[in-house]
Amino acid sequence: MHDIRAIRENPDAFDAALSRLGLTNPSAEILQIDAARREAIAQAEEAQAARNAASKEVGAAKASGNEDEFNRLRALVAEKKQQIADLEEKAREGDAKLRDLLMRLPNLPLDEVPDGTDEEDNVELHRRGTPPAFDFKPLEHYQIPAAVPGLDFESAARLSGSRFVVLRGAMARVHRALAQFMLDVHATENGLEETWTPVLVREEMMYGTGQLPKFGEDSYQTTNGWWLVPTAEVTLTNTVNGQTVDESALPLRLCAHTQCFRSEAGSAGRDTSGMLRQHQFEKVEMVSITHPDTSRDELDRMTRCAEDILDRLGLAYRTVVLCTGDMGFGARRTHDIEVWLPGQDTYREISSISLVGDFQARRMNARFRPEGGGKPEFLHTLNGSGLAVGRTLIAVLENGQQEDGSVLLPEVLHPYLRGATRVTPEGALT
Repeated sequence: MHDIRAIRENPDAFDAALSRLGLTNPSAEILQIDAARREAIAQAEEAQAARNAASKEVGAAKASGNEDEFNRLRALVAEKKQQIADLEEKAREGDAKLRDLLMRLPNLPLDEVPDGTDEEDNVELHRRGTPPAFDFKPLEHYQIPAAVPGLDFESAARLSGSRFVVLRGAMARVHRALAQFMLDVHATENGLEETWTPVLVREEMMYGTGQLPKFGEDSYQTTNGWWLVPTAEVTLTNTVNGQTVDESALPLRLCAHTQCFRSEAGSAGRDTSGMLRQHQFEKVEMVSITHPDTSRDELDRMTRCAEDILDRLGLAYRTVVLCTGDMGFGARRTHDIEVWLPGQDTYREISSISLVGDFQARRMNARFRPEGGGKPEFLHTLNGSGLAVGRTLIAVLENGQQEDGSVLLPEVLHPYLRGATRVTPEGALT
């Protein structure tokens, strides 16, 4: 959410920043609502002062026997009481309207973010690793003989419908091994605190991280009002919701492996084959909660944490900075990491790491207490995948596939699979 005082003080800068996202002059409506709200508050205060003064004079008029003055003052008190109630209601309505409007506006991109309209305008930062060379035409993950027995889309369709999968045997074990490997690296080497969180949250938590009110159709809500998390960003970030933490405790660096749920609204017809785009999937999510002065450096640090997982798995990837037209609602700058998928002959997103700044902290009222004293300030938050587990499984399968239909597994996974190094063409670990 945005700071209304900053908009009042420099509406032109606010409009210029949001114009890069295709929004035209949003400050006009904001300031109009804000002015009406503030005027109602001022008038209510004036009416309250007049009521207080009249109330003091009522007794004196009664004592002096001036019945006409007594009745006039008593009527004035009643009139001011109703006027105050009407003005306070008007102010409350203005508050709610202003808050809803501010809640629906995206974050302001950093000046350094490239302008653009879609993914074609993203800017590549670097590439690492070499895509494997094959003496045969590489298959997509769901076509590889070693994977076929363990990717059961038919059972999933009977159970839940489209865009679900049942993982069996070797596929389930490799999938689990990947998540354990990621958690181990982040918790023991990257300084993130492993965390276990619920996947059901109250509505205000979805407001806190920006999924609501604008993007409710992208998530699932239960009949009793809970929401299923789209990623653990929601729970990890909201651990500081309504809190004031000591500056000495910063940064807070957290990670969690959770089930994630997305309706994939608006993605009809995209990536319908295989398990690239699912309604239910798993991620190892990273969240950092930092001092404002260190958040930009933290974005680069988190990016390296995610890239390191791919380096260890021996997977080729590229990292891009998203342009203004491709960035998410809450981000000020986003780095996407795209892994090479031989079956598709292209790079596909496997992690997205975003600097959010104080945008979520304002929604959550999350602050830190400066060490040297002074007024508490809003925290900065960042989030990113470290990594998407299912997409990493896809990359491991496609990059490790062999001509005979088997799959060679990355060496770092061998200890998690009791020494198994490959999946046979029949789908067995060996």
